[in-house]
Amino acid sequence: MSLRSAPFAVLIAFGLTALAPAGPRTPEPPVVTVLAPNGGEVLTSGLPVTIAWTATDNSGIITSVSVYVSFDGGAHWDPLLLDAYHEGQHQWFVHNRPTSQALVRVTALDPEGLTGEDVSDGFFTIVSGAVGRVPTTLRDFDLPGSQPLDVWPLSPPDGCYGCHGFYDPDVEPVFNYYGSMMAYASTDPLFKAAFDIARMDAPESGDLCLRCHFSAAWLAGRSQPTDGSQVRPFELTGVSCDLCHRMVDPFYEPGVSPGVDWSILAALRTPPLHFGDAMFVVDPDDFRRRGPYDDAFTALHDWLPSPFHREAALCGTCHDLSNPVFTRQSDDTYAPNPFDQPAPGTGVHELMPEQRTYSEWFFSAFNTPEGVYAPQFGGNRLYVSTCQHCHMPAVTGKGCVLEDAPVRHDLARHDFAGGSTWMLGVMLEVDPEADPLAIQAGINKARYMLQNAATIELSHSASQLFVKVANHTGHKLPTGYPEGRRMWLNVRFYDASDMLLAESAAYDPDTAILTEDPAAKVYEARLGISPAVAALVGLPAGTEFHLVLNSMIMKDNRIPPLGFSNAAYAWFGMPPIGATYADGQNWDITAYDLPVGAVRAEVRLYYQTASREYIEFLRDEGIPGGAGDTLYALWAGSGKSPPELMASSISGVPTQITGDVNCDGAIDFDDIDPFVLALTGPAAYALEYPNCERMQADCDGDGDVDFDDIDPFVALLGS
Repeated sequence: MSLRSAPFAVLIAFGLTALAPAGPRTPEPPVVTVLAPNGGEVLTSGLPVTIAWTATDNSGIITSVSVYVSFDGGAHWDPLLLDAYHEGQHQWFVHNRPTSQALVRVTALDPEGLTGEDVSDGFFTIVSGAVGRVPTTLRDFDLPGSQPLDVWPLSPPDGCYGCHGFYDPDVEPVFNYYGSMMAYASTDPLFKAAFDIARMDAPESGDLCLRCHFSAAWLAGRSQPTDGSQVRPFELTGVSCDLCHRMVDPFYEPGVSPGVDWSILAALRTPPLHFGDAMFVVDPDDFRRRGPYDDAFTALHDWLPSPFHREAALCGTCHDLSNPVFTRQSDDTYAPNPFDQPAPGTGVHELMPEQRTYSEWFFSAFNTPEGVYAPQFGGNRLYVSTCQHCHMPAVTGKGCVLEDAPVRHDLARHDFAGGSTWMLGVMLEVDPEADPLAIQAGINKARYMLQNAATIELSHSASQLFVKVANHTGHKLPTGYPEGRRMWLNVRFYDASDMLLAESAAYDPDTAILTEDPAAKVYEARLGISPAVAALVGLPAGTEFHLVLNSMIMKDNRIPPLGFSNAAYAWFGMPPIGATYADGQNWDITAYDLPVGAVRAEVRLYYQTASREYIEFLRDEGIPGGAGDTLYALWAGSGKSPPELMASSISGVPTQITGDVNCDGAIDFDDIDPFVLALTGPAAYALEYPNCERMQADCDGDGDVDFDDIDPFVALLGS
């Protein structure tokens, strides 16, 4: 048991015992002896072993012990246990860092503050016990920033309740946070199902996932083994208050950054060079919180004003994600790095993309001092320019319950609303402590975001309907985690009697099957396994949904934001693929042929969190009886990730009735003159009837308008 997590009363009692007089003596440092592993052993990664030692002191008291491991003959030491009670042993799940030069070091502290230590007498060996499609180890997923046991553990969110909750659900942080997926990042059943498959495909890839989704446990050193089995229940806190409010800007700016940040960054073994991949830096002071305001004088904890907390870069820490196993090549393909080694670089322009929401924003018109006029997103703001402006809109209220707390008009509402409606509802089935009112409020906010993310405009020619979808967000639409996530246009054509004549992208809610007819427009990113990697992993090229094996982008026709640049998007690895957008273009236009007899078109834009294909993949490829099966049952019982209606529009269209040559919806004597004109003067007909299609005079259906159409036309007049 660590002293860091001990109850206060226990610490007091322990301290009194430690300070009890024991008579005159000469202070001497503790004597420590490492018993095991002590040299010559061969340990297998992932299996538990016991590190054993003895420690004595002439005071009779060992105040605490710490245990470290080295994988490089003592050049570097990683902590396994810090400031713990002296129990003489510690169970260690052997890290998957193969080496023949491993050592253990144990240090002991006595009441006088003297330390003693011992190191294994000789090297021991670690061999990989992991099995997967690729032979990855922990080294493949090593990334800069704060590391396990670098900082005092994160406090659970319930420690924030007393001041920041239960006083005004419209604005308070606690209520709104618990209506967001941030609160459920550790227990999200879709994440857990994908997590299982990732670990089976690439051993130790779970460490990368745990950095964000189980950040409290990861920082506390409980991410080994990387299946999350050592995570404690109180650490299932998702992306918690402490993680964000102890986060340090990794790029120190004199006169801007808090002064203490210089020493915090200097103490890092490897400082981040880029934002992304959860390469966070966490303040080691667990009584100090950071935020965007410089007047939090009523706070009952230490606080620092932090400009970083007003910047989108803070969000970019977890919302630009890459697979560090695959590095971009000179021909813009991605190839695996040498295994059991860290990636040669960590920039978004260097690694295989998983998602690039922050980079999409960074290279958009939103990332400007004035931002973009979007009062539908900004709350009290008319213009928005950062992630926080839209996803933490400004409201009027107090950030805590204290009576003398200032009333702010730019209070950031902690709802973090995105597009997740279905999964929030599922969390009521998963988490018995989830607040139904907070969840429903979160669903409503996510639905509002979706309904304001895009608009539809309809226009037409004589023979086609044109559907323009405009993206009003600061990133691609849709954005974020790409697997199974999609948006599509459902287009229906009706005749004068309201009979459905044709439909594109029909969706069956009972089966969750989206019919992708030749005209269907589905906006999505589809990632898969490249031919070169397919040969390595034994799967067909183009196989989808294996997140950590994805090594090429096969399709990305998602609509970019205002101000996007093809060159910039190509630089960070996610340019349009299978679609063409001009620089700055934030819309897409799709043409649909008008069916004969259509008088009305109805168009709907839908968003779906998870497709049937993806849910079935997670079930079929996962551990039998595991998270994939659990997710499938939840999906089947909750509407199968029902699509959310984002926008809709209805428009009349030119009729396409054979013989109705003047396009008034009827075949009668008023069509005779236009028929003759279509027959004898095509150019004159086009000028006279610009909204009509000349081929409506093709009454014999042979694909041409000629004198053979006269008799069939007369027959239609008489019918």
